This record gives sequence, structure tokens and C-alpha cells, in this order.
Amino acid sequence: MWNLLRRQMLNGHKFRRQHPIGPYVADLACPGARFVIEIDGGQHAEQRVADEQRTQELMARGWVVIRFWNHDVLTNPEGVMQEIERVVG
Repeated sequence: MWNLLRRQMLNGHKFRRQHPIGPYVADLACPGARFVIEIDGGQHAEQRVADEQRTQELMARGWVVIRFWNHDVLTNPEGVMQEIERVVG
């Protein structure tokens, strides 16, 4: 996903990888749009409560958070990019 995002700016938005936000490190973030992309591996199925708390705390800081499963990123990168473009606007 990073390879797709770093090569292009989406609607003028630039993304950063491993971007710190308070006590968290976002997988991918667009500071200009205050937009976070989290890419979750299988271990996240067991930590949904912690992930939801993290999402809520990031949203309370003014960030929009969207999550994708690794499987979706690997098998449908075009669909994931379309969803990112839709949300970023």
C-alpha cells in the first residue's frame, strides 16, 4: 500500500508512513487531511477492543481513521485505493 501511496498524491494529499500521533504510530497518515490508514494483520482479530479504543482516541484528536485487513490490501489493492480516494475526497 505504501508503494502505491508514496508514488502519487491523492487529490493533492501527501501520505507519511509510521506517523506518530500522540502515544500512537499510525501505519499511514495524511497530516494535511488528518486522515489515518491502519492495515491490520490477523492478530488484530483478537484485539478488536484495543483497536476500537485506539480508533476512538485518534478520532477524538480530530483524525479520520479507516482500517483495512492485510488480505484486502494484498489481494485487492485497487479496491483499497478506491476506498481511500473516496474517503479522502
